[in-house]
Amino acid sequence: MRTDRRAAVLGSPVDHSLSPVLHNAAYAALGLTDWTYERIECDEARLPGLVASMGPEWAGLSVTMPGKHAALTFATTATARALAVGAANTLIHRPDGTWHADCTDIDGVTGALRAAGYEAGPTAVVLGAGGTARAALAGLRELGVEEVTLVVRDPARATDAIACAAGLSLALRLADWSTVDLADLARSAAVVVNTAPASAVAPLARAMAQAPCVLDVIYHPWPTPVAKAVSAAGGRLATGLDMLLHQAFTQVEHFTGHPAPRLEMRDALRMATGGVLL
Repeated sequence: MRTDRRAAVLGSPVDHSLSPVLHNAAYAALGLTDWTYERIECDEARLPGLVASMGPEWAGLSVTMPGKHAALTFATTATARALAVGAANTLIHRPDGTWHADCTDIDGVTGALRAAGYEAGPTAVVLGAGGTARAALAGLRELGVEEVTLVVRDPARATDAIACAAGLSLALRLADWSTVDLADLARSAAVVVNTAPASAVAPLARAMAQAPCVLDVIYHPWPTPVAKAVSAAGGRLATGLDMLLHQAFTQVEHFTGHPAPRLEMRDALRMATGGVLL
């Protein structure tokens, strides 16, 4: 008897999400013809009730903004890394009906940087202090970074990032967005990670491009100001699409129990985005 299996991405807005491209390509490549993956509009207030109502046919959920903290809070159990970051972009439905949370965004950071040819070093710079910045801190720690300069516009909003770094045993220094010499910081760092909007970082793009490797988590509209600057400077660039791809590898493995078909997923994303991936 056929038993359909379901998965989805939750977010608001969610109609732009490319996760269905990745997951449906993976299921097809794995021969999982009874699996489907869809987009569901869902904000953080609605998330607990919606997920609680899902039956045993649901294998897992990807969670994008603004529901990542709500996903972590809702889950019965969570990985240590999701707890450290304070957010979960992945919910796995267990056979006993409970939900387990993970933060595969960290795999997105490490995978994207490695694919771009990142060469390990002890220092890094991160722009922004939100949930994606905290995932970047965890990913950088995994890559061997020991100290991060966090460039922020409002230090009062960096409390969670400071706590995250402390939990990761990562030395953190705050720098004021309006006064920092970002070019000097970038030249002395192994990598710069931008998690701020394209419009905010456009004036700083050339300074960021002084780093040997840059991860710009923003990918729409493409090319971003940072991508243009890094390309012009001849540096190594990892994009938000690379990050999306690599975090999805782990999600597929969580949901299906099979190794992710990486080439097929990459090719599907390249086709959907006009070849932006590295």
